[in-house]
Amino acid sequence: MESLRDKIRREIWDKMEMFNIASFPRPCHGRIPNFKGAWKAAMLLKMLSEYARSKIVFCNPDSPQLPVRFYALADGKKLIVASPGIREGFIMLSRDMIEGGEDALRFASTIKGFMSYGVKLSLDEIPSIDLFIAGSVAVSPITGARLGKGKGYSDIEYGILCEVGCIREDTVVATTVHEVQLVDDIPSGEEDVPVDIVVTNKRIIRVPNRRSRPVGINWEKLDREYLYKIPYLMELYNKRKSRSL
Repeated sequence: MESLRDKIRREIWDKMEMFNIASFPRPCHGRIPNFKGAWKAAMLLKMLSEYARSKIVFCNPDSPQLPVRFYALADGKKLIVASPGIREGFIMLSRDMIEGGEDALRFASTIKGFMSYGVKLSLDEIPSIDLFIAGSVAVSPITGARLGKGKGYSDIEYGILCEVGCIREDTVVATTVHEVQLVDDIPSGEEDVPVDIVVTNKRIIRVPNRRSRPVGINWEKLDREYLYKIPYLMELYNKRKSRSL
């Protein structure tokens, strides 16, 4: 039986395809959907004081956040990007690591580009994050609850950063989406990371009643499959285990 969360995802994906809002790659089903207006949303994100103050930006690797990654690099920020599936950990890159102009920056903002230009970080090398960007299939402008594509990667990325002390109380969590991805009521669990700010292709929304955030990995609920897929998790798990002996 389809869960309410899966129903919301399906309805958003269907709507984005039906009304031709989705952008490459298509079809958008099963993805963090790219959308027409993603560059406008990223430009609005740039207007945030939280963005202006940030020196280190963490971002998901998905297509709709490519413009966010581009602007972060162009604006001289250190960019930390999760490798696809977090299989190769987090990648750090900055403007001074990229030779060339705008075309080179655009390439560096792609998965192939940041995996080529960037440096893989060990857990001990991850810096403190000022601004955390997550991709979303749907997000609530009221509570900040969000849905990804159903794999839990953004929540795991955030949890890893918490475990190594790189998320502070004042670290802002934001997402960029199309207006049609706004859903007032989204069910969420204690391991789900809500956002503080939603930026659409038309406006900036500061979430009025943000739900509480997790403070790390929920090891009891974590699918053990991820321990073997994500080296960071296995390392953290083994450290945790050795401390308890």
